[in-house]
Amino acid sequence: MNTHLHICGVDEAGRGPLAGAVYAAAVILDAARPIHGLADSKMLSEKKRTALDIEIRQKALAFCVAHASVAEIDSLNILRASLLAMKRAVEGLRVPRPTHYEVVVDGLHVPRVAFACRAVVQGDRLIAEISAASILAKTARDREMCELDRHYPQYGFARHKGYGTRVHLEALMSVGPCEIHRQSFAPVREAGRRLLFTV
Repeated sequence: MNTHLHICGVDEAGRGPLAGAVYAAAVILDAARPIHGLADSKMLSEKKRTALDIEIRQKALAFCVAHASVAEIDSLNILRASLLAMKRAVEGLRVPRPTHYEVVVDGLHVPRVAFACRAVVQGDRLIAEISAASILAKTARDREMCELDRHYPQYGFARHKGYGTRVHLEALMSVGPCEIHRQSFAPVREAGRRLLFTV
């Protein structure tokens, strides 16, 4: 039986924000269908990321996007929740058989999965599969934050995607945190305490 070793790139999006889930993606690219322009998602414009997101989903041999919830972030901490999201992404892959693959993760830490796994610092700039994963994770999370903005318009999630910008922090101090804020993050806790003592 012939087998081929593929690289499965993994990356996350949303470790730093004060609100929303943390997302991760796992991607195995198809060498017969190259994708040009892959790069660290943070270095690409929103328009370019969106176009590449579509192309990756069309051309990749396999991909999966997963997340860990705000409740999981608050109970586990953000690093463990990020690794959980990565684990779910890898385990959610539907890979053509027979296929073997090595999991390559951006950063310093790797999820516990039943495959060979290694971390690569700045892997999203060096390895195409990780770049593709970073794009899928970020575009998925950004879409979710834009959808949440419709339910919580007072915070401006569509603009800042939950990061601690001035606009977001001012809204937090004014109206307090909502159910999608990460209560384990210091600015959110502080906003909640201030609101409690001013009521």
